[in-house]
Amino acid sequence: MAWMDGSRTVAGRTSLGDVIAHLGRHRPVFHSEADLQHSFARALWELSPDVHSRLEVPQQAGGSAEHLDLLCIGPSTRTAIEFKYFTRRWRGTVGAPTEDYALKGHAAADLARLHFVRDIARLERFCRRSDQNGLAIMLTNDPSLWTPPGIGRGQTRDRDFRIHQGRELVGTLLWAEGAHKPNTCTLRGAYPLDWKPYSELDGAGGEFRYLAVSVGPSPEETDDGPSQV
Repeated sequence: MAWMDGSRTVAGRTSLGDVIAHLGRHRPVFHSEADLQHSFARALWELSPDVHSRLEVPQQAGGSAEHLDLLCIGPSTRTAIEFKYFTRRWRGTVGAPTEDYALKGHAAADLARLHFVRDIARLERFCRRSDQNGLAIMLTNDPSLWTPPGIGRGQTRDRDFRIHQGRELVGTLLWAEGAHKPNTCTLRGAYPLDWKPYSELDGAGGEFRYLAVSVGPSPEETDDGPSQV
């Protein structure tokens, strides 16, 4: 296979599934994407204290500096992580200690799909070290993201960027059949999509699921130089 699928181990120490399960027991819902990032880093530290987490780390890719949501540095390997937290309206009081949550409804699910696919492409650029894999993680309570489109649904501009259960992302993805070229996204890997349950809370919008895509280093482009600037 031209592209190696990265493992779902974070910094070579803990499986992503274990981190998510630990996180879900303590934080079934989050106030914001930044809250999710920080909480994930804390959960990882609780499971693997020898893994160091850094938020908003500059990465050198294609001659320009970009920022990575979270870099997890283990004794011998690293994991680059991009997060997306897309929500519909939900209100409730949960957790220990209990907290009040008032999630906003994010419009434009099509753009959520676009940005998630772009995260995967970014990780393909970032993971050029032989000791670094990547993870793109989406957490949401919006079923439209994991549910396949209905039969007979007309053309939508984000058709190539659909991320529903069972889909595979591969090759060049066109926005509006190529009418808006800046949104064209080309992936070098092939990524089957499998949504997993995260938490089940009371009320409409209380079901949360997550999608994780694992990215490995490209054999053709891997170098052992630092990916940070």
